[in-house]
Amino acid sequence: MGLTVNRKHLVAAALLIASAAPQSPKSVRAGIDAWQRSDYAGAVAIWRPLADKGDPDAQFNLGQAYRLGRGVPINLAAAKSWFERAASQGHVDAETTLGLLLFQNGDQPAGLKWLKKAADQGEPRAMLVYGTALVNGDGVTQDPALGYAYVSRAAAQGLEPAKETLDQLEKLLPAADRKRGADTARQLAKAVPPKHPAKPVQTTTAKPSPPTPKPPTHIAVATPPAKRLNPAPKAPVTAASGAWRIQLGAFSQKGAAETLYQKIAGKAALQGRHAFYIPVGAITRLQVGPFESKTAAQAACNAVGVPCFAVAAK
Repeated sequence: MGLTVNRKHLVAAALLIASAAPQSPKSVRAGIDAWQRSDYAGAVAIWRPLADKGDPDAQFNLGQAYRLGRGVPINLAAAKSWFERAASQGHVDAETTLGLLLFQNGDQPAGLKWLKKAADQGEPRAMLVYGTALVNGDGVTQDPALGYAYVSRAAAQGLEPAKETLDQLEKLLPAADRKRGADTARQLAKAVPPKHPAKPVQTTTAKPSPPTPKPPTHIAVATPPAKRLNPAPKAPVTAASGAWRIQLGAFSQKGAAETLYQKIAGKAALQGRHAFYIPVGAITRLQVGPFESKTAAQAACNAVGVPCFAVAAK
């Protein structure tokens, strides 16, 4: 006895199976397209499962979303976590952004560790900040010639803030340091692996078509501003004394106080003085001194260009 099959039932069953089949996961590029349409929540929804599976581009983009507060609330701790996951896989933009985030929040050693990784892979923003730190001795052993090498390589890639910093270094550093730095820059450039390894060229009589640009897979990182260089002192500075200080603000995070002090530490009015970080409950007060009198402290306030006032040291 033959088996009679209803074709309509077969078609219906096939449609049911097709509708139940899992959809192909969307790509990181699809999230970029959504982001560029300002559909930030849609971009985050695309990137999150890819990031959870370990895609470094998706992890970096998710970190950027949390850092910028687009598609999700601003959450710097979450941003840092995603940047760390991408950076641990060698994602250069993640290394750079994580390094800048840590450096600007007062954790210079950790920030410079990541910035050096990115700088050694030829990332111009990382080379600028790491090179400037080397010139100033900020968080690393001071090495002006090596710093010149990194900054000059960043400038050679067309980074405008690096060009500005290099102009300062040309005036600040002696010729011997600049020459040694230029030699080191050439050695560093040779050590950087090519970003896109060359493929074997196939001989053909047809004229090859120009290569199609590869679409971006991650959100662009902002270029850091030009870094201020601390000029070398011409003579040893005598330590100041006195019972007065200037107070420059109260901060919820000590790192913010340290960042402000780094910006003003090179001012002539503060030569021979140092920072005091005074904990008061959940805040940290930034004071700089000592000064011999209230008048001297107030004069320093007027000279540093930052709102502050004189206080008696306790």
